Amino acid sequence: MKQDILYGIHAIEKFLKQSPHLVYSLAFQKGVENKRIQALMGQAKSLGIQYQLEPKSYFNRFDAVHQGVVAMIAKQAELQESDLLSMMETESQPVFLFLDEVQDPHNLGAILRTADAVGVTAVVLPKHNSVGVNATVRKVACGAAETVKVVVVSNLARTLKTLQQAGLWVTGLAGETESTIYDMDFTGAVGLVMGAEGSGLRKLTRETCDHLAAIPMVGSVESLNVSVATGVTLYEVFRQRK
Repeated sequence: MKQDILYGIHAIEKFLKQSPHLVYSLAFQKGVENKRIQALMGQAKSLGIQYQLEPKSYFNRFDAVHQGVVAMIAKQAELQESDLLSMMETESQPVFLFLDEVQDPHNLGAILRTADAVGVTAVVLPKHNSVGVNATVRKVACGAAETVKVVVVSNLARTLKTLQQAGLWVTGLAGETESTIYDMDFTGAVGLVMGAEGSGLRKLTRETCDHLAAIPMVGSVESLNVSVATGVTLYEVFRQRK
């Protein structure tokens, strides 16, 4: 079975709480024995998960801030575009978050964490020119990469059109439009589209959206980081549905 890598104390702690049965192996670095590591060892032992103590050389192959602990976990089954249509049928007010070529794993991890907090139905990523759910994303997401459904599609614009035909209303975030997120109706079946770092929405993606909206700003900066902008927008969706 295919495996993924998970590293970092907090991320592994969350994973052990949520899905201990999906842990294949767990390794701690010899000589790293702070209180958090000891607590994590105790957590693994209480769950019946065996672990190994490995030398520093074992961890040098991981190009990451691993904090002295690495887990090999089961790779999650990949969801397809057809799964999105099934969610449209089963959810009364689905919220889909589309990320148009977001490439920074730290941004994706932060976005997944917010998506979990507000109950996003699924996060949709294009197959090409986009970061996937890797070890860095999992670490930053602090467990949300395992709880939020992530769907990878080959053609984002086509997926948007398919879901629009099924009743989804799609709003793209664009700084130059006069309408703001506070003018939008985010009840019902909602799709939010966030653009890539720097370049924003691609032309075809922008043209496919039903509406474009901006986050109002009064300061000197022209835009927000994509993970921050996503958080602001998702909480407006959340507020309207309370």
